Amino acid sequence: MGVFLAASALMIWRLQAIESKGFEGTVLGTLIMPYCSGFANLVFAFVMSRAGGKGSTVMENCIVNNVTNLTLILGLTTLFFATAAGQKAAPGKKKLPVQAQRLNRLDLLFTLVALFLFTGTLWALAKDGTIDFYDGLVLVALFVFWQVLHVFEILKNNVRKNRGFHWSIVFDLLLIAAGAYGIYYSVNYLVDWVSTINSPYIGVKDLGWLSGALMVLPNAFIALYYGYVGRQDIVVTSQVGDGHICIPMCIGLFALFDPIKIPGFFQIGIYVIAGAAVLHFLSIAVMGRLPRPLGIVLLGAYGVFIYTGLVQQ
Repeated sequence: MGVFLAASALMIWRLQAIESKGFEGTVLGTLIMPYCSGFANLVFAFVMSRAGGKGSTVMENCIVNNVTNLTLILGLTTLFFATAAGQKAAPGKKKLPVQAQRLNRLDLLFTLVALFLFTGTLWALAKDGTIDFYDGLVLVALFVFWQVLHVFEILKNNVRKNRGFHWSIVFDLLLIAAGAYGIYYSVNYLVDWVSTINSPYIGVKDLGWLSGALMVLPNAFIALYYGYVGRQDIVVTSQVGDGHICIPMCIGLFALFDPIKIPGFFQIGIYVIAGAAVLHFLSIAVMGRLPRPLGIVLLGAYGVFIYTGLVQQ
């Protein structure tokens, strides 16, 4: 646990530095941060693929991760830091201009539209009860196309501002790679430990839920920091973007090598994700922010998901 948290903190620390070196705002939250906060989920899918027949566990991990991001994490940050995207300035920094706030709002809505697309595609592909090789191919192709769009957005933004990437970004990427290895080592160890533990309360059958809950901790760090400095745009895009790593990337990659059997709580998980996304979209489109009362609704939705998925199963 200590290695996992330290490695995640290292990656997030250098991500903050990257924002001033050619990556900004919602692009940072959509393109860069999800790979760091969601890297543990990719590692988990890789570790599970070596065992074979663990597709349901990977699906549990991804659904729990996405629901927790969109309800618990965003619910708590909304309750404590309910601020319009970019209107509050970090200590010692200027607040974003009005035009930048409007652009951030459009980027947030665009990111949420992608969430509808990815989640809806997974729901449709899972109607036969299995995600197979060709389903996985569709999911991975959607994710790659989404990332390519953001790469070109970064390049266009740098051309408009007549600047390039700072050379020191290489050292930041090396430190991020070191953090990534630490996450791989710790996740692999934790999976082995849970798989062999002898306890009536916790075991390999709970691995998907436990790992999904554990791997939102880096997202919580991101949300708390950027919520504190008043960047709700990055808070939302980082949580939604991390969900993109799970759905469709993790599920799609795993399905390329091993079919995934759909678990029993899949439907309620999809409904909670879609419902939370609708609330986020309407709030940002109408008010430009996530209002504080919405946090209570999101926390209630998380409680329903936990009760339905754990207590009733």
